[in-house]
Amino acid sequence: MAFQTEYEFELPRGYVDDSGTLHKRGVMRLATAADEILPMRDPRVQQNQSYLTIILLARVITRLGDVKHVDTKTIEKLFTADLAYLQNLYRQINDLESPKLHTTCPKCDHEYEVEVDFLSVTEGLS
Repeated sequence: MAFQTEYEFELPRGYVDDSGTLHKRGVMRLATAADEILPMRDPRVQQNQSYLTIILLARVITRLGDVKHVDTKTIEKLFTADLAYLQNLYRQINDLESPKLHTTCPKCDHEYEVEVDFLSVTEGLS
């Protein structure tokens, strides 16, 4: 099974380019550490922390319909429903899914899986 690094999506409303063409289908790739760190140096982010979302999405969206190059100007022109959709997709594909542990109840022998939350475990260690 190959490791998935790109995810196709379809915008709920769609991006309308300057010629009036509607673009709904696209591809988002997994974010790298640089994708999240480098935009912090951008003066637009330093002036307005909310602009980080615009830069992040411009970096990780590799295709949007027939648009030649997705940049911050493209992301700025999205409808708010599409921006919210892409923010949610970004979180979904980039958040680490908690590992699951197969276990058995010692009282009733019922088998089930539990999520292991390493962050809450390590918080108690400090």
